[in-house]
Amino acid sequence: MKKKLLILGGTGFLGYYTTMLALKKGYEVGSISLNDVNLEGWYPKEVDVRFTDLFETDEDTLTEMFKGYDYMIYSVGPDDRETPKAPAYEYFHRRLVVECAKCFRAAERAGIKKAACFNSYFAYFDRRYPEMKLAEKHPYIRCRVEQAKLLNEQKKNMEVVMLEFPYIFGTMPERMPIWRDVFLDRYVNGHKFIFFPKGSTTMIAVEHIAEAALGAIEYGKDGEKYPVGDENKSFDFMLSTMTGAVLKKPRKIIHPGKTLCAWGGKMVAKKEMKKGLEPGLNFKLVMKEIMSGNKCCIEPEVLDKVAEELHMGRGGLKEAIEKTMHRCYPEGTFK
Repeated sequence: MKKKLLILGGTGFLGYYTTMLALKKGYEVGSISLNDVNLEGWYPKEVDVRFTDLFETDEDTLTEMFKGYDYMIYSVGPDDRETPKAPAYEYFHRRLVVECAKCFRAAERAGIKKAACFNSYFAYFDRRYPEMKLAEKHPYIRCRVEQAKLLNEQKKNMEVVMLEFPYIFGTMPERMPIWRDVFLDRYVNGHKFIFFPKGSTTMIAVEHIAEAALGAIEYGKDGEKYPVGDENKSFDFMLSTMTGAVLKKPRKIIHPGKTLCAWGGKMVAKKEMKKGLEPGLNFKLVMKEIMSGNKCCIEPEVLDKVAEELHMGRGGLKEAIEKTMHRCYPEGTFK
């Protein structure tokens, strides 16, 4: 008998790749997602797709929808690149903590044995560098920490595994990568020079997100938090690969000092505030304290250990970045 896997957000970017790998591995897959994209012609017909807004559906209804599945993967919720209406904490807390916890309670009531939740590597850094007090300073990070804490506190019989993801690259049919709107058009497109911190971060190709997700279900330990990534690379590598993919001559990258980076982050946040918006990350502090150094990198030995434990592959990062850029900016449209 096939194992039955329910993917919340299975038609989204990460959910799609997880769905495809799950089918390949012999799972019977169901997806509950927003009805926000045309699935005709590209999405696998064998997936039982149902549409609902998880944030607006009550727990009893979700419990009935979740029945019959053995496992669940939660691939839903905003990431740190989304800038909501102020106050940011209320926005992220509802979507990442309150509604997520509701779905996990419904899953346990429905008889699901084990569930994995997609979280952020910022939660790992909050544990790794307690002196930085990241959860206190950044609403988004606070909510990611609260998400993991609540899911583990409320469970009774269902196993829960957290996956903490870094920068992710790749593409899928019908959806434009979020990189274009929230990063590339802001910092790169239309600029003669790129002003960016001289730091590094952990990155991953989306195919390995799917491997980590299935690895969490098959091998992950109950209550464990797994920081996942392919490798650590400099922002120079990322930006040069991005621009080099669609330009004959890559943009020149200029590294302002930490103070100037902090000022730039403050100006970006101030511009958003005038629109009534508030980022989930304090841009001033992110630029100065995290992105201008190596505090955005998961240690290589940790990446190796997690990859081994979850039986996930590594590699293909440069190709994933280039593919992302070609999707964001077809030839001749990047300025």
